[in-house]
Amino acid sequence: MQRSLKEIIKNTIIQKSKPIGFDEFMDLALYYPAKGYYSGGMQKFGEQGDFITAPETSDLFGFCLARQCTQILDGTNDILEFGAGSGVLAAQVLFELGRLGQLPKNYYILELSAELQQRQQDTIAKILPELMDRVVWLNGLPENFSGVVIANEVLDAMPAKRLIYQAGKFKELGVDCQNDALVWQTKSIYNNDKMRLPTEVTQGYITEVNERAIAWVESLSETMDKGLVLLIDYGIGREEYFHPQRGAGTLRCYYQHKASENPFVHIGKQDITTSVNFSDIAEAAERGGFEVQGYATQALFLISLGIDEYLLAEQETDKRASLAQQVKQLVLPSAMGESFKVLALVKDTQVELQGFKEQNLLHKL
Repeated sequence: MQRSLKEIIKNTIIQKSKPIGFDEFMDLALYYPAKGYYSGGMQKFGEQGDFITAPETSDLFGFCLARQCTQILDGTNDILEFGAGSGVLAAQVLFELGRLGQLPKNYYILELSAELQQRQQDTIAKILPELMDRVVWLNGLPENFSGVVIANEVLDAMPAKRLIYQAGKFKELGVDCQNDALVWQTKSIYNNDKMRLPTEVTQGYITEVNERAIAWVESLSETMDKGLVLLIDYGIGREEYFHPQRGAGTLRCYYQHKASENPFVHIGKQDITTSVNFSDIAEAAERGGFEVQGYATQALFLISLGIDEYLLAEQETDKRASLAQQVKQLVLPSAMGESFKVLALVKDTQVELQGFKEQNLLHKL
């Protein structure tokens, strides 16, 4: 009889004879081979899944991203997309770049899930069969990369540590197994010089730190020669991230479009995510040799890139009405417009990025 993912996690804890870090739990729950949320075969994206991403909402998201890419692409360099989901964003970007006559030499997709790789291949082959030869799937970072890196909703899915403030110190919150149930358990005092934590918080204050996201940015800086990195995700700067009113942390779980804060149910069947601390990411990027050039809400980024122009160009009334609804989802504060941010990093590249023409919130990082 096959063991459930919950049993596998419980056995991991029992074998170690001590609680595991929440980052280890999150890693197992999301990425355990064939059973984790992202490595299993369930529908994750769109109406039939557990959440809707911006590319699933509207083609205009990818079209605008493509416009930003044109400032970097010169026919000799490439695009690298991390965690390409269903493949819809790749198809959107390639379609629009083809229309603009500025296709990349290669469109690389770094995807560790074999199931998602297959889904991406199916999506792109169906929409753009003529461009399939430009799309290359990778299992690791390429060397000496030049071009544009796109990471849409990637950082928030990287396993994070959870911390609790007790007796004047931050301690790591681990996951233990008690009476056959998974429970929170306080571990040792947390120490990491790279992570800046708040100093004035109350007893019991909970937050998250994402060491893996920091390591990812640092490794990206090592592999990249020149170009642009666009990080699009649900997140905020440090001051907001550690606000006293956010004392329960930013952990969220999504199952069939319903949000909860309980990671110990629907294990392997629900998404687990934490908000991105964009200040941490920006500082790690600068340490790695990147220049942080832009930080804006998704709404103002898309408006800067002319999302309204696509809407006005549509002549058919019904299609324009449909596009208008899609645009609202992408830009309204009550939808994705303000909760999602775009952080732009450049390396050995002099360019004034069009996506930050209307807004640049670097002072908030």
